Amino acid sequence: MRHGRRTWQHKFADAFRGCSRAFRSQSSFAVHVTVAPAVVAVAAWFRVTPVEWCLLVMAIGGVLVAEVFNTALESLARGPGRRRHPRLRDALDMASAAVLMAAATAAVVGVVVFGPRLLALVNLAG
Repeated sequence: MRHGRRTWQHKFADAFRGCSRAFRSQSSFAVHVTVAPAVVAVAAWFRVTPVEWCLLVMAIGGVLVAEVFNTALESLARGPGRRRHPRLRDALDMASAAVLMAAATAAVVGVVVFGPRLLALVNLAG
């Protein structure tokens, strides 16, 4: 643990270390990070509007942020001591629920943005 004033360089280094830990320790985070570029590629291919870009980026960011918070709570839960408080399970379940809600919301955004374009492609092919 560092004492005193931390430089911006140290703050960013710690943040990137946290991202790396989340990616390496949580398979679901790795999945979300892998899916995000695919969503960006499809959005670029469909030439979505600036507003749609904002919705997609916010949806992706919301899922990743929820996943990192969930991972942080899971890391704390695995900390020192073997005794588990009943509220710890509740907190972990609520953090998982936050990820689920963020992912469901992102899926709805994806359907709203990509759905009409995909239907138009299917209609052209059929």
